[in-house]
Amino acid sequence: MSAEENKAVVRRYIEKVWNRHNIDAVDELVSPDYLNHAASDEYQRGIAGVKHVLNWLVAVFPDHRFDIEDAVADEDTVAVRGTCSGTHEGDLWGIPATGERFAVQQVHWFRVADGKVAEHWAVRDDLGMMRQLGIAPA
Repeated sequence: MSAEENKAVVRRYIEKVWNRHNIDAVDELVSPDYLNHAASDEYQRGIAGVKHVLNWLVAVFPDHRFDIEDAVADEDTVAVRGTCSGTHEGDLWGIPATGERFAVQQVHWFRVADGKVAEHWAVRDDLGMMRQLGIAPA
């Protein structure tokens, strides 16, 4: 697949899975041997890991979304920069819901293989998010 086709796969993945919270789209868009370097060890691998992370994310932030502001691709690697946002409505790492909203910049890299997302890396501003949620001091 071309770099542009791979970029389209990642855009579909982010829109259908991360933004629409469509768990059924995971089977369509994620490789069975998927590896998420940004997840905890027990949820790094496979489609089941993606579904677990998505279910957890939506339980904590029911309105979670990631708005892509830039996307670049080089062969099988796609990088996106954008704003991640949501409202803290569920337990987050043992911290009860605050009802506060956050919006932080994030960068994600994906490797695409055979038309599916096969690998994921992330640089997130978790401290900025925690500050906006009132969990960490400003």
